[in-house]
Amino acid sequence: MNRAEIRINRELQRILKEPPSNCSANVIDEDDIYQWVGTIMGPKDTPYENGVFFLKITFPSTYPYDPPKIMFNTKIYHPNIDDDGNICLDILRKQWVPTLTISKVLLSICSLMADPNPNDPLMPNIGKQYENDINAFNITAKQYTQNYAS
Repeated sequence: MNRAEIRINRELQRILKEPPSNCSANVIDEDDIYQWVGTIMGPKDTPYENGVFFLKITFPSTYPYDPPKIMFNTKIYHPNIDDDGNICLDILRKQWVPTLTISKVLLSICSLMADPNPNDPLMPNIGKQYENDINAFNITAKQYTQNYAS
């Protein structure tokens, strides 16, 4: 087993034993430790509440020195998540440090869902709507949650 596999296995055991609040993750196939599915329960008091959101987690062979690639498989209406499921979150790019774990990353994504950053949007039109008409944003985000995440 190489360094990445040792670290990924350790994180897998930890997340299965003590999953972060409102989140979980597991391997998709026991024969491929590098491919996981993550689950986030929509944060309370947000338009995503009661939704179940699935994410695809792919670890590079250079993990933990390079970040995992994480994408939403569940369609979501959010200024920092595009139509393909890409997530604009600094710790998944420039701010990645090897001490971060999947548990911490899932909690950060959950936090981003509860508190979008319209100043750094992947979806500029949704970012503008979030800033200028939060009620319309919430209605559309709730509708997406009901349609795709329930």
